[in-house]
Amino acid sequence: MPVATDLAEISITRLKGVGAKQAALLEKLGINTLQDLLFHLPLRYQDRTHITPIGALFPGSEALIEGEVRVCDIVFGKRRSLMARVQDNTGIITLRFYHFNAAQKQQLSPGARVRCYGETRRGASGVEMYHPEYRVVDENTPLPVNEALTPIYPTTEGVTQPALRKLMAQALAFLDTHPPTDLLPQQNAGVAMSLADALRFLHSPPPRADTRQIRDGRHPAQQRLVVEELAAHQLSLLQLRQSMRKHAAPALRGDTLSKALLTQFGFVLTAAQQRVIGEVGKDLAQPLPMLRLVQGDVGSGKTAVAALACAQCASAGFQAAMMAPTEILAEQHANAFRAWFEPLGIDIAWLAGKVKGKAREGQLQSIADGSARIVIGTHALFQHDVEFHKLGLAVIDEQHRFGVQQRLALRDKGKATGFVPHQLIMTATPIPRTLAMSAYADLDLSVIDELPPGRTPIKTVVLDDSRRDAVIHRVQNVVAQGRQVYWVCTLIEESEALQCQAAEDTAQQLQAALPQLRVGLVHGRLKPTAKAEIMADFHGAKIDLLVATTVIEVGVNVPNASLMIIDNAERLGLAQLHQLRGRVGRGNYESFCVLLYTNPLSQNGKARLGVMRDTNDGFLIAEKDLELRGAGELLGTRQTGLAQFRIADLARDAALLPAAKDAAEFLLREHPQHVAPLIARWIGQGMKYAQA
Repeated sequence: MPVATDLAEISITRLKGVGAKQAALLEKLGINTLQDLLFHLPLRYQDRTHITPIGALFPGSEALIEGEVRVCDIVFGKRRSLMARVQDNTGIITLRFYHFNAAQKQQLSPGARVRCYGETRRGASGVEMYHPEYRVVDENTPLPVNEALTPIYPTTEGVTQPALRKLMAQALAFLDTHPPTDLLPQQNAGVAMSLADALRFLHSPPPRADTRQIRDGRHPAQQRLVVEELAAHQLSLLQLRQSMRKHAAPALRGDTLSKALLTQFGFVLTAAQQRVIGEVGKDLAQPLPMLRLVQGDVGSGKTAVAALACAQCASAGFQAAMMAPTEILAEQHANAFRAWFEPLGIDIAWLAGKVKGKAREGQLQSIADGSARIVIGTHALFQHDVEFHKLGLAVIDEQHRFGVQQRLALRDKGKATGFVPHQLIMTATPIPRTLAMSAYADLDLSVIDELPPGRTPIKTVVLDDSRRDAVIHRVQNVVAQGRQVYWVCTLIEESEALQCQAAEDTAQQLQAALPQLRVGLVHGRLKPTAKAEIMADFHGAKIDLLVATTVIEVGVNVPNASLMIIDNAERLGLAQLHQLRGRVGRGNYESFCVLLYTNPLSQNGKARLGVMRDTNDGFLIAEKDLELRGAGELLGTRQTGLAQFRIADLARDAALLPAAKDAAEFLLREHPQHVAPLIARWIGQGMKYAQA
């Protein structure tokens, strides 16, 4: 049997110290081969290449120190601790251990010389180190310092940092005899450094390395790998697009229904809507599956674009399905579509969790026999008993709220016809261009960058919670003018039960403070029918003040609501705050959003609320959100599996995206044999997540 020479084929068990048990633990980290190990990159570094004088330490720094133990005692305060005072010729520091044993107290006896590494803090006795790593040293046998910066790796229970470093040292030795294949030609990588040299540097940076440059992700070794990782992600999405394009889709040609629908709207489309409808219509008329993402800020008119796409599909004799993430939003879409389409003789089917029994059977029958030309619902649309007659178009609203398998299941519903349905994906969460280039390279992008005329800008104010009484008085004044109000409750805990309890308590407090107002309450634990009734009452102006959790985040449209209060606003990200704020300002009245926060407010919290106060521009807000929170939060990483980069950071590395895009296209064109190995190197099993 030939010996493997490619690092991607050499098992991790070739390394000394890796038996079956250790291999199983390493597999949890995605490490099965030497290539996997070498591409398991450090999160950060510690500098143990020189000893720092104790007198030069400052709180918040990490340092290697050496000195003599002067005093060591067990101290009894709020918590029992072992304290050792260590001194060199420049100063003195306290080492504090809350978890210790008799052997440690013996090791740290007065007169012992110790070398310690840890983070310094300001404590009760001055500068302190809590639980530092330490070892007793012999003055007669000098202990050398490290020759390179010490890497800190992502790890898992049972795999220690020292163990990973020992394995990495063995793997780096393999680089001399088994250099990794440079799958990305250096002239396309944007930096002149070989892959092997970049890996050596990142796993073992020399003492004189520019630590600030490394920390900021600007070192050429990092950029060499960043470009390659971004190119691998580009390639995975471009491959996905190519595979989708191999399937046939129905050519949906026909505009008679679309023209009739325009007369039903009761409003004039903006130039941006007309442009995007033109792009979508052109795609639908092709026999290849449309893969288009439509971005539009809150209130820009995406629903009208979706309706016209559905009309073109129905005109061609096929069915269209529209999936929304919540029953509130799905039902709102269903009501709007019925008002627009039923006068034109088009039946709308509605499917959600609350549609049960004979009603559900009737809806399923109309979907299966094709009498329902347009189907609207929640995730209920892709359940196994839902069979479409001729599905030609799938519209997915607020796509980041759906898991990948859910979106795939809806696409697969079109297989009965032998066609793959066209996909129109919509989001009211503006995605920065840098993010869209990387995360949605498989999609064509359309942007509705214009709001309908008459939309009044929302004025946003940021207030401390101590001003709550004044805000409640403002609610009373707004309702006295005939307007309606949202009061949104948030909690930092991800417990729906706690959020609902907070909303219930707030509703009771507000009803007590404003007894003359009709106060409603809606949250995620209400039954769908109860939720729908409350929303209908609010829409019909039978409720003055609606207390809600973030369940009302997307899609709710009550033009008479002109004031929104968001409690504990500092606990939400910018995208969610912007979505919530978009529930007001939908009528012709001056609208306001009050962001109530609780002190103390973090720097990040101050920055977020400041952005909300200063702008209503969703794209600017998205750029700031990317800076403050990172790509994963914006894209819903937990669901999509996208944007989980090992070394790249889309906010930091935006300038490298064009080089990565060019490199990916170059490889597809000139070196297609490198594509699969490059994707396997960086994404591995992650490719399965990109199949939507």
